[in-house]
This record gives sequence, structure tokens and C-alpha cells, in this order.
Amino acid sequence: MNLIIAATILAGLPLDQHWARFGQLAVSVAAWAVCAMLWMRSEPRTRRALAACLVIATLGEVFLSLGWGVYRYRLGNIPLFVPPGHVLLFFLGTQIARRLPARGEWAVAVLALPVVALFAWSGRDTLGPLLYALFLLCLWLSPSRRLYATMFVLSLAMELYGTWIGNWTWTRDVPWLGLSAANPPLAAGAFYCVLDLLVVAMVGSTAGQARVEAERGFAPRGDTQGMLVLAVAADDLETQRQSARPAAGGNGHGGQSRLRP
Repeated sequence: MNLIIAATILAGLPLDQHWARFGQLAVSVAAWAVCAMLWMRSEPRTRRALAACLVIATLGEVFLSLGWGVYRYRLGNIPLFVPPGHVLLFFLGTQIARRLPARGEWAVAVLALPVVALFAWSGRDTLGPLLYALFLLCLWLSPSRRLYATMFVLSLAMELYGTWIGNWTWTRDVPWLGLSAANPPLAAGAFYCVLDLLVVAMVGSTAGQARVEAERGFAPRGDTQGMLVLAVAADDLETQRQSARPAAGGNGHGGQSRLRP
């Protein structure tokens, strides 16, 4: 599934750009088809996350592109492949986040800081520090830090690819703020982090408290991977359980103490 998603993104953006007459329609059909395939292959909790991502991403696109005007798509619209594209990128991010090394999220933050600062100091991207601060806020607010760090890098790669091809362009002078933005801003991934933060929060709030407490038995407080499993990666739950049971069995309490907050 991951390869299909990556191929859809990599092949879809050039097709949209270079097949002027029917490219956008063809890419939209393909993106929705892959999104539907992902939906059918997913479990209920994962479906809730995908649906939340679709709704929030669509509203975000309307605000950021048509309302605020911080970027503009090639035809001045919001292509129909964009909302499902956000869902596919979000799912891909959850898969990669599982493989991010411990403390890798902070390595991403540290490595990004001097580049963002350099672009801001030169006047090329004064929006960057604001977005970078938003990224740090996401890391601070939620234990799903590996997901946000992964999306920060993954979305930057997609932004560089899409703007290079010409599918969309970021506005040089940011409306309302009087700041400048590179094309794309190096910290543009902060917008994706906020999207993922809202998705995780929405999915978490819809789950019953009993369910949350049960999952905490397999995901200790503060464990990023455990929160990611709870929110968006239901397929990985059984692996988490099997790895946690031996440790729980040796605490003399049958693991029950881990179910308390």
C-alpha cells in the first residue's frame, strides 16, 4: 500500500502539470481510487482517523488557499486530488513514523533550526520562524511527536517537489502578516503537523475513556508509538500487546497497575 501511495503522488503531480486538458481529472480519479482502497483495507479506528484527516484537510485548504491566499494552485482552484492526497500522505507518515529512531523527532527540530534561521535572516523566508514555532508547539502539546517530525520532513519533500513542477506556488508576500515566504517555506510542514495534531485529538476524543485506559496498558504514558497506535495505527496494536505482555507479567500485579492513569 505504501508503494502505491508513493507512486500516486510521484506520478500524479507531473501528470496534473503536463497534461493540461485531462491531467487534473485523471489524477483526481486515481487519488480517490487509492484512498478508497486504503479505506476498505483499514480497520474502524484507522478509518476514523482517515475520515477526520479528509474533513480537516479540506477545510484547511479552503482557508489557506482560497481564504488566506498563502499559496495558489495552478488553475486557481483546489484540485479534487488534494483532499485525498492529504489522507494518503498522512497514512504514509504514520507508517514511516514507526521506524523513526528514538529521539529522532528532536533531531529533526535541531537540524531544521539553523536553516530556518538563515532563510529568515536573509529576508527570504520571514514566515519560517513562525511556522517553526508552530512545529515546536505541536511537539510540545502531544506525545505523538514522531508522527509530527515525520510529517514535517515528508511534507517538505512533497512541497519542494510540487512547487518545482509548478502544481502550486507560495505567495511571496504573506497576506495579513507582512512577512515573506520562500517557495515553499522551509517550515511549511508545520501546517501538516497541525492537521495531524487535530486528527489525533479528534480520534482520541471520540474513543471512550475505557478504551483509552485499556490501550494505556499497552502504551505507557508518554510513549509516542503507543499514542500513534491508539490514534491512527490500529493494525499495529497486536504487535504492541505482544511486546508489552512479558514486561507486564513480571511486575507482580498481572499488569493491572498499568491500566491506571
